[in-house]
Amino acid sequence: MKLGIIISQTNPETAWNAFRLANFSIKQGDEVKIFLISEGVEYEAGSSEKYNIQKQTTEFLKSNSAKILACGTCLKLRNREATNTCLMSSMKDLYELIKESDKILTF
Repeated sequence: MKLGIIISQTNPETAWNAFRLANFSIKQGDEVKIFLISEGVEYEAGSSEKYNIQKQTTEFLKSNSAKILACGTCLKLRNREATNTCLMSSMKDLYELIKESDKILTF
């Protein structure tokens, strides 16, 4: 299955759970893409000992079936830049993610 996960908020527990689900899905043999939009582009700021988002992200990116995209406009509004692990994307990329996915989840 192709799973698209859209994260639009910075709540640490929510982002942590989104990545936990993404990691579980990959272990089930699914292809997973995560699109960060709005506040979601700042998801890493909420990482803590209790909600170790960074650990979940690192695990996620070990898979060839995993990809993280971020809304370029949302990054620019926050004076942030894309990274090697989080690619700058556009509404067109979000549309393509939705179009090609079997299921879409929003967090």
